[in-house]
Amino acid sequence: MNQIAINTSQNVNVNFTLAGVGERIFAFFIDSFIKVVYVFIIFWILRNVFDFSDFTRDMDGWSVGALVLIITLPVHIYTLVLESLMEGQTFGKKLMKIKVVKIDGYQASFGDYLMRWIFRLVDIIGSMGIIAFITSLVSKNHQRLGDIATGTAVISLKNNVNISHTILEHLKEDHVPTFPQVILLSDNDVRIIKENFQKALKSDDREIINRLTRRIVEILKLDPESIQLTQRQFISVIIKDYNFYTGKDQ
Repeated sequence: MNQIAINTSQNVNVNFTLAGVGERIFAFFIDSFIKVVYVFIIFWILRNVFDFSDFTRDMDGWSVGALVLIITLPVHIYTLVLESLMEGQTFGKKLMKIKVVKIDGYQASFGDYLMRWIFRLVDIIGSMGIIAFITSLVSKNHQRLGDIATGTAVISLKNNVNISHTILEHLKEDHVPTFPQVILLSDNDVRIIKENFQKALKSDDREIINRLTRRIVEILKLDPESIQLTQRQFISVIIKDYNFYTGKDQ
C-alpha cells in the first residue's frame, strides 16, 4: 500500500498508509446513507406530525425552496461540521478508520475543511464523483482536488498494532507522576512521541531522542535545569505520566 511521510510537530518524519480509493468510496456511501436516513425521518415527521403540505400551501415556490433548504441544511454541511469537530473524520470515515490530515504535519484548520467542502461541489457533486475518483487514482498521494488545494491527504488508521505501538503503557500500582503538565499533550502527541522514541531506542538514535526531549520541554514549558533525569528516562516518564493522568491504561 502507498505511504506518505509526514513531518510531525515533534519535527520527525512518520510514515502513514494512505487510504485506498475503495475505503474512501465506502466511507462516502456510509455518510450518504446517514444523510438519506435523516432526510427520510425529518420529512416523515413533517408530513405525519406537522402536516407539512398544509403549512406550505400558501407559500410561493421560492419560499418552499428556502424552507426545504433550511430543513435539509444538516445534510449540506454534514461533512464540513463533522470533519471540523472530529479532527478530519465523519461517521463514515471513522467506521472505515480513515481521516484527513495535513501533509505538512500541522493540524488541519477549519479553513482547510471549508475549502475541501467547497471543492466537493466540483469533484464530487458536480461531476457525480468522477473527477474525485480519477484524481485520487492518478495523484501521488491519492488526493482529490479538494485535498490538492488544501495540502491534505486521507490516511488509513488500520494498523495491526499491539500495546507497544500505542500510547498505552503498563503502569505499576505505586507509580507517582512527576510532570502534571503532560495534560497539555493530546493522545496524538503522545502516540507520536512513543512511536519515535521506540524507533530511536532500537537504532540508538540520540539525535531523535534529543529533539523529542527539547520539543516536549518546549510544549510543556518546563525548566530544563530542573529535570533530574536522562533524556531517555525523561521521555519514558512523560509517557507513563500521561497514561496515569488520562487513565489510558484502564
